[in-house]
This record gives sequence, structure tokens and C-alpha cells, in this order.
Amino acid sequence: MRAYERLIAYAAYPTASDETKEACPSTPSQLAFGRALVEEMKSLGIADAYQNELGFVYGTLEATAPYDETVAFLAHMDVVDTVPYENIKTALIENYDGGEILLADGESRLSPAEFPVLSRYQGETLLVTDGKTLLGADDKAGVAEIMTMAETLLLHPEIPHGRIRICFTPDEEIGSGILHIDVKELAADAAYTVDGGSFGEVDYETFNAASAHVEFRGKSIHPGSAKDKMVNAARVAMEFDGMIPEGQRPERTAGRDGFFHLIGMQGEIERAALDYILRDHDLGILSAREETLRRIAAYLNGKYGEGSVTLTIRESYRNMSEKILPAFYLVDRAYEAIREAGGEPSSPPVRGGTDGSRLSFMGVPCPNLGTGSHNHHGRLEFAVTEEMDKCVASLIGVARRFAKA
Repeated sequence: MRAYERLIAYAAYPTASDETKEACPSTPSQLAFGRALVEEMKSLGIADAYQNELGFVYGTLEATAPYDETVAFLAHMDVVDTVPYENIKTALIENYDGGEILLADGESRLSPAEFPVLSRYQGETLLVTDGKTLLGADDKAGVAEIMTMAETLLLHPEIPHGRIRICFTPDEEIGSGILHIDVKELAADAAYTVDGGSFGEVDYETFNAASAHVEFRGKSIHPGSAKDKMVNAARVAMEFDGMIPEGQRPERTAGRDGFFHLIGMQGEIERAALDYILRDHDLGILSAREETLRRIAAYLNGKYGEGSVTLTIRESYRNMSEKILPAFYLVDRAYEAIREAGGEPSSPPVRGGTDGSRLSFMGVPCPNLGTGSHNHHGRLEFAVTEEMDKCVASLIGVARRFAKA
């Protein structure tokens, strides 16, 4: 079975995670999908496949050649809930002509003018939705490619490889699933996530990330006699946000530029709150962003009274390059495998994080490999079937490089 065919089948599972839930996995649909994956793995011959109590799916491909290290391949099972994710209807655009694509809803359009990456794929086959939902290629394309790699290696035991661990994870989209992984249960010396992006991408540089929660306390006075007495917490919150440099917002940045991103707000006269995520590839600059928020909070406490603003900052994840650079052979092996599969490797800085970010700091260095899919988290998401095939070939190439020569 080709990887895109598996992606079509997996898209039927509505596996959105839910950040309001504390359980792992956060939604029962991820458990259901995981159970289906276990059954499929067993049918392929992965006898030890299982799902643990936290929803993680594991399985092992035993070595067909001598090896020094066990390598793991990981992909996440969940999708975002910010776009419709149920009743996904897919379609294949064969021999894509390079022009605008009108999706089946009659309104949504995939245009190379808006998405120049489409120009790469003229003559190839695109997998799209009807424009009413996301596709879920982030990251069911990765799940499909790992599963297809496993099927190929099991059907062809003459392909040399070391011991391989497979792991499908929950709740990546809400950033909590990987916190529950047991590296002893993963039982790998090195790993690769297979998650999003073009075929040929090998990601080893991510943002450093922190979150900030800001609470505002006001003083409610009847508006008829409020002069010089009222402190409107909602307006103080607006003042706080207005003091953040305008050019350092996500919509004003690209490449290695970091940002402050307001992701949530609540406001009344007596109480208000703002939530931010802070990102930068340079840890020193991220620390400077945190200090900017502290200075703003101190200024407003001086203006409106101590306790008017309470700022809490928490670290989220770190730039995994710190842990990948000492194990750069993992990147080199991926580059070699991609070239062998007909691609040209690239390593753009990731404007986000991956499960591999956290896993690398848990002691298992873990770059990320692209899946041949684009426009994630939206109704115009698409995958390229030929690129997915090349991704599978590159995964097999990586696996082969963990066998001793």
C-alpha cells in the first residue's frame, strides 16, 4: 500500500486533541486511532505492537544486520481542533497542471499565486480535501510514511537495518503528549520525528519557547464618580499589549525573527488576563523578550499601584540544535538518504517546535524529517503523493544507515 492511501484511510479518524483536558491522551478518538494502528502493525508482522495506558503506540522491527544503535521513528496521531476535522472528504488532483485548483465546496481555491510551493508539483498528484475541513496530513502523513516504511522492510528482509522502534504519540498539537513519554519504554539511542514540511527537509533548529500569563487587577467605581478613582483592568491589559514592539509580532516576522504572540484575552473592569507565547531561535534574545514583559509589568504597577499587574513566565521548550549538533551524524545520514531518494536536503530554521525538541533534551537526539505535505492547520492543506513516496524511500535509506557496513 502506498503512503497516500494510508493517509486517506487515517484521515477518517477525527483525532483532534483538546488543550482544556488534562488527561493523556486528551481525547478518546486518539485512543481509537491508536488501537487501529496497533491492529494494522500486527497484521504487518510487528508482533509486539501495543498501546500503553497514555495512548502511545509502540512496536519493534528487529534488526536484519549488525548494528550499534537502536533508532526510533515517531509521528503524532492528533490534529488541531481550530479547523473542522470531522467527515473529511479527500480528492486526488492527478497530473496537476500548475494552475489554480477549485476545491469541491465550490469556494475554496488553491492558487500558486498565494502558495508558490505549488509550482514545484506540476505533473504530480495532489491529495486535497473538499475545502470544508483540514486534511490531517499534520501528522497522519508521518504516521502513514512510517507504517509504509515498516511494511516495506518487513516484506524485504534482505534490506539491512538495525533495530527500529516505532512510536506514535498523542497530543503533540497541544504540546503536552511528549511530556508523558517514557524514554526507557521508547528504548532508542537516537530518533527522528516525521512531521510536516516538504520532502527533503531535515529540521534540527527550532525556536526556544516560553509562555507568559498576565493578570490585571482593577478597581470598579460607578462611572458617574469614577474620575481619578477607577482602574479599568481591561484597559490596563490593552495598555500592556500596546507597549509590546509592534514589529515583533508573528505577522511581522519571518525566518529567524522571533516574536511575542498574544493568544488569548479576557477582560472586565476588575479582572483581566492576557496569554502570550514568546519565541526566538536565540536563547539570549528570548530572555530579553521575557525581560521586556517584566519591565512593562513594573512600569504599569508603578503607574496604577503595586499588584495591578502580575506576570508569570514559564519555559516551554528549547532549541534542539543544542542537542543535535553534537550528534550531527543523524542529520548527515538523513541528507544522504534524501539525495539517494532523488531529493535535495535543506534545513530551514523551524518557526515552532517538534516532539523532537523535548525528546532531544530527554537524552534521545531527534531531528525532524518532512512528509511532503503543506498548508497544515487549514482547509487548503494538501499532500503530494509522489513526494510521500520519496519520504518513505528516504526513511528506508535512513534505517539502512543504522546497519553496520
